Amino acid sequence: MPLPIHSAAPDFSLPSTSGETFTLSLDQHGKPCIIYFYPKDFTAGCTKEACEFRDQFAEFRTLDINIFGISRDDIPTHLKFKAAHKLPFDLLSDASGTVAKQYDATVPLIGMNKRITYLLDGEHRIVAAFQDMFGAEKHIQAMIDSMKAEGMKK
Repeated sequence: MPLPIHSAAPDFSLPSTSGETFTLSLDQHGKPCIIYFYPKDFTAGCTKEACEFRDQFAEFRTLDINIFGISRDDIPTHLKFKAAHKLPFDLLSDASGTVAKQYDATVPLIGMNKRITYLLDGEHRIVAAFQDMFGAEKHIQAMIDSMKAEGMKK
């Protein structure tokens, strides 16, 4: 179950494909963003989800909403995945799964990431959350619908 709507998103710092350490409170200060957790680079569902975010990227960017994908893969694997699929957003490496646990994005007993997407407002409160392990493409439409419902407009 995702974290509650209107609750504060936990702050975190993770290595990024940008080559820097990404810190939510610093790098996205005052800005809305999408954070999506996914199980593994180069798997069918995760590739489909990442490519759908890529294909709809312009819509999010017109609203100045950045997208960040998080899995347990390391940065070299993320860089290959990002290049192979021409992803225009950064991927973050949560190798220990600590951030996934903070966001209730870990499958119990197995320890792999769930497929959960969060839309955060500029104060980093959770505006929307969508969880569907097998409907990767549904995450993007759910975020677009949530942005419209929240009145996030160009």
